[in-house]
Amino acid sequence: MSTSLDLSKLSLMDALDLAILIEEEAHQRYKMFASLIGHGGSGYHAGTFFSSMAENEAKHGNQLLAQRMELFGKTPMKLKLDDLYDVEAPDTGAPRRGMSVVQAFEVGLAAEKKAYDFYDNALPGITDPEIRTLFTELRDEETEHVEMLKAEMAKLPASASVEVENDPDDAPYL
Repeated sequence: MSTSLDLSKLSLMDALDLAILIEEEAHQRYKMFASLIGHGGSGYHAGTFFSSMAENEAKHGNQLLAQRMELFGKTPMKLKLDDLYDVEAPDTGAPRRGMSVVQAFEVGLAAEKKAYDFYDNALPGITDPEIRTLFTELRDEETEHVEMLKAEMAKLPASASVEVENDPDDAPYL
């Protein structure tokens, strides 16, 4: 994340914007995982799970956006997706073509834990009660995401740890 972002000085609008951007990053990541893993083949369909996680992140982002619009109208965001570096985003290069289903779940799990840590670590410096409430709710939702990923990982077949050979002409949707 950008080191210039002082969480103790966030306005409610900035806090909502930050949360919206975090949800957008997660939505994009899970869409990428679904594309990398795919939905076809026999057995467990991790791509379908990742698609549902992407939908969940998008839905939550839209709810936050609606809340922001209600409070602040069309006031432009001051924050950008680039300001999120290292909040929830996986380490650079972690999601990659050919990764196994287990590896994709591990990257997702690490990203959700990073988001939990971000909100949890931000809370002590936030004095605005509305922002504290928002960040507490968002932190708790990250816990739910971690549990969802763990539950799905427990269902994975042994073959889910095998890396996949991809056709270089079959570029993922990013």
